[in-house]
Amino acid sequence: MRADVQRVTVLGAGSWGTAFAKVLGDAGRDVTMWARREQVAEDIRDRHTNSAYLPGVSLPATVTATSDPAEATKNAEAVVLAVPSQSLRANLTAWRDLLPPDAILVSLAKGVELGTLKRMSEVIGEIVGIDAGDVVVVTGPNLAKEIAAGQPSASVLACADHERAVAVQRACANSYFRPYTNTDVVGCELGGACKNVIALSTGMAAGLGLGTNTMATLITRGLAEMARLGAKLGADPLTFAGLAGVGDLVATCSSPLSRNRTFGERLGRGETLEQAQAAAGGQVAEGVMSCSSIRALARSVGVDMPITDAMHRVCHEGVDPRQAGAELLGRSQKHEWS
Repeated sequence: MRADVQRVTVLGAGSWGTAFAKVLGDAGRDVTMWARREQVAEDIRDRHTNSAYLPGVSLPATVTATSDPAEATKNAEAVVLAVPSQSLRANLTAWRDLLPPDAILVSLAKGVELGTLKRMSEVIGEIVGIDAGDVVVVTGPNLAKEIAAGQPSASVLACADHERAVAVQRACANSYFRPYTNTDVVGCELGGACKNVIALSTGMAAGLGLGTNTMATLITRGLAEMARLGAKLGADPLTFAGLAGVGDLVATCSSPLSRNRTFGERLGRGETLEQAQAAAGGQVAEGVMSCSSIRALARSVGVDMPITDAMHRVCHEGVDPRQAGAELLGRSQKHEWS
C-alpha cells in the first residue's frame, strides 16, 4: 500500500462519483472515471463536464473518463466504488479481476444489502476476498452539487486500518473538502445507510404540509434509532454525534438537493412509488430499498426502529403516509432513552 496515492480510478459517473472525482482532481490527483455510457465518458474526457449528472460543473484537466473498466483500473493506486448500494455486488463481481492487487478500495455507497443484510464494506470484502476492515468508507454530509461547487464541506473516511484512511485523506484533502479519519466503520456505515430512510420520512412530512417541529422530531428520533442499532452491532456511540451521524442526517433530511428527501416529499403529496420514481428520472432513492434491509437487520438483532418500519410499510405495503404518522404518534408512551 502506498502512503502517497496519485493515480485514482472512480468506478461510476453519477453525481456523487463525479463530485468526488472533482475533489480528487482539485487535490492534485490523476483521476480516471468509468462511465457505463460512452456518451457520458466522452463528455467528461473531451469537455471536462458531466452534463448528464452535474450540469454546469467544470472538472479539472486531471480528470478523464472511459467506458472500458479495464482501461479505467489500469495502474490505479486507489479504486473508488461509486455505484448504488444494491447494485454494488453485481458490478464489483464483474470488475473483481480487473482490480490492481495493491490498490486501496474506497466505498462511496451508503446502504445495507437486501437479502444478506451486509454493510457495503462487508460486501466488498466478500467479493474481492479481502478483510472488510481494509476498505475505506467515505461518508458524512455529501450533497454532491454543493461539493462540486466548491462549497466548504467535511467528510469522514472510516477504515479499521488507520494508515489506509490517512492515505486516502491525503489524496482528497483540498481547499474546500476537509476529510477526517475514523476507525469505527460499523457506526459510520450504519449512519450513512440509516439517514437515507429518515430523510424519506422528513420528505413525507414536508409533502403532508407539516412543519419544523415535526422535522426536528423525526430527525432526533431517527438519530435515536440508528444509535440503538449501532450500539447493538458494536459501534461507538460518539460516531452518531459526528459527521457520519447527525451531520449526514441533518444535511440529507433538510436539503432540497437530497434525493431521499425529495422522493419522500412526492410520496407525502400522494404520488405512488412509480410516479415518484418517474419524476426522479427513473431513479429510486436509496432509502426506498434500505428501509427494508435496515428493518430486517434491526429485527434480526432485536432493535426497535419504528420510523424505519413505517417507511417500509409506506414504500412496500401501500400504507398511506398519514396513517403511518398517526401510528407513530399512537405508540405506547416511554422514557426518551429507553
